[in-house]
Amino acid sequence: MSKYLVAGAGGFIGGHLVKSLLDEGHQVVCADIKPIEHWFQYFEECENFSFDLKSYDNCLKATKGVEFIYNMACNMGGMGFIENNKAECMLSVLINTNLLRSSLKNDVKKYFFSSSACVYNGSKQEKTFVEGLKEDDAYPAEPEDGYGWEKLFSERMCRHFKEDFELETRVARYHNVYGPLGTFDGGREKAPAALCRKIIFAKENNISLIDVWGDGEQTRSFMYIDDCLAGTKKLFKSDCSRSLNIGSEEQVSINQMIDIISEIAGHKVKKNYQLDKPKGVRGRSSDNTLIREQINWDTTYSLKSGLELTYKWIYDQMKNNPPSNTNKFTTSY
Repeated sequence: MSKYLVAGAGGFIGGHLVKSLLDEGHQVVCADIKPIEHWFQYFEECENFSFDLKSYDNCLKATKGVEFIYNMACNMGGMGFIENNKAECMLSVLINTNLLRSSLKNDVKKYFFSSSACVYNGSKQEKTFVEGLKEDDAYPAEPEDGYGWEKLFSERMCRHFKEDFELETRVARYHNVYGPLGTFDGGREKAPAALCRKIIFAKENNISLIDVWGDGEQTRSFMYIDDCLAGTKKLFKSDCSRSLNIGSEEQVSINQMIDIISEIAGHKVKKNYQLDKPKGVRGRSSDNTLIREQINWDTTYSLKSGLELTYKWIYDQMKNNPPSNTNKFTTSY
């Protein structure tokens, strides 16, 4: 049994990770800026802190007596959020900075940083159905403005803490993680959850039209949460200290994903394209060649199988608390 800190434990991936570590018999310290009543998952058996990890003093408190750290904490959301909150997203660099400093002070053995596919060079993402992004495609640097720059800078910081201070660090570049117990309304949700919500609302209210940001031809790959956790823990336990993709190679357009969800719902919809909304890069997906070579990991869930589970969970939530107007929320990705 080991003692872990999960920073960002009140978030989507963080909450699932805490449960997985508890199921393995570990002690877990949880920290998140959100009030505990707003955490996605809460576990009484953990040591729980609701405070801001941009503070060095709070980081020192959270890391005391901890052997291993998973840093999942950052200010983020779908494309609509990160395009309109660049400064707020970049302030997350203070979380990584102070957690790394605290790791040295409190003799942490190993540190994990959750990076993002938003670090990749934008010039390689200007067409739909592009080749999967390889790890070397992050340089020369031209990441997503704000959020992507923070992630890329924090990756470098992890690298130099390993080189200069011999702190074992691991870095994963996540590609669009989705699944049950995630955000599906309010403005921070990503495309799979937002589209499930809109199609559920359309079906329940006999509506045939949903709003879609852009022309629907934008492409992405989406990774189910269970695959994310398996890859994350395998990378953390490995000897690989370079940044690795953790994502799916199954690239689809937004239009194709809408068709998949419509089939799951048994309700066909028409698309009202909103060309003035934030759209992000034109095409993005993961190349898993390096992670297969380094740690022998790959995804096991198809997009459809993951969406079926996600759709069912969101459907149950909406049955208990139906929204009054589904189009007031974003369809971001």
